[in-house]
Amino acid sequence: MVLFPFSDYWWFYVLFTVFVFGMLALDLGVFHKKAHSVSFKEASIWTVVWIGLALVFNFALYRYSLWKFPQDERLMSLDGFIPDLAAWNVLLEFLTGYVIEKSLSVDNIFIFVLVFAYFAIPAKYQHRVLFYGILGALAFRAVFIAMGSALMQFHWVIYLFGGFLIITGIKMFFAHEHEIEPDKNLLIRTFRRFMPVTSAFDGKHFFTKLNGRWHATPLFIALLFLEFSDIIFAVDSVPAIFAITNEPLIVFTSNIFAILGLRSMYFMLAGVITKFHLLKYGLAFVLVFVGLKMVWLNDAFGGKFPVTWSLGIIAGSIGLSIISSLLFQPKGADTEDNRGNRPERELVNKPKQPDPLV
Repeated sequence: MVLFPFSDYWWFYVLFTVFVFGMLALDLGVFHKKAHSVSFKEASIWTVVWIGLALVFNFALYRYSLWKFPQDERLMSLDGFIPDLAAWNVLLEFLTGYVIEKSLSVDNIFIFVLVFAYFAIPAKYQHRVLFYGILGALAFRAVFIAMGSALMQFHWVIYLFGGFLIITGIKMFFAHEHEIEPDKNLLIRTFRRFMPVTSAFDGKHFFTKLNGRWHATPLFIALLFLEFSDIIFAVDSVPAIFAITNEPLIVFTSNIFAILGLRSMYFMLAGVITKFHLLKYGLAFVLVFVGLKMVWLNDAFGGKFPVTWSLGIIAGSIGLSIISSLLFQPKGADTEDNRGNRPERELVNKPKQPDPLV
């Protein structure tokens, strides 16, 4: 039973998309119009703003559900009798989905740190790369959610997604540290066959013209690799939220709100992200749990595992892994800021003969 069918709520998707692009335009066109290094204070403020907006939206959706879906015995579950159960479940499902996506997005931050260090992206241009990376991520997530929503109508897909999440979580338990090798990435290697890439930056530009021919700068290659990485992460995160709710509207909005706050979270945590060395085990447990929820727990609990329990288990495992990371730091832990604040290679005077990366 879907409370928010697309045929009845297409207008909501349109308004929500307009709101998202309006916020992004305000972000880049006003607050980050001039390229600058984002401070911890600025990043913290924006992190609070994005989280606050998500919580306000969740409350507004809850109030709307109270009005739209009065108590109905058909909506009862093993949670027991809760006044206005439909609205309460909507609130908890959004919050749980948001927590899952926010937690899994921390893994993206590890990738951001390594990619920016690999390409030596100056700190003042990192926000620009992430901004356009987020735009691409929003488009890809929308496609994945639409596909997932269509596939979830087939019951066997639930077991397929659940099994995939379990396998992914187990692999994460035993995975080694991230190794970034963009030069071996098939997408980047293919791109370089069609367009040369300079070895130096040209300010904030993704492309520059040398000797009458367009070249991509390392800034664009970093963006291309981040987009590719997000597609890989989306394969995990989108099915994980579908394990919590079958409402595409909740999946879409909770996912988008989590992504919108990813940039500010990066700038806030980039300097200390390596301290959370045990976080991957918490994330791996979450993936295994939501996978089990899809293939076994939902059926074992009469059709749906209690969402309040899901929220507690997910938040508890992530919190425990973070606290454990801070309490049990490995010896000789590297605390260096790896955000790519190395000397900038700038195209001050464009050479007559470009030095492409082939």
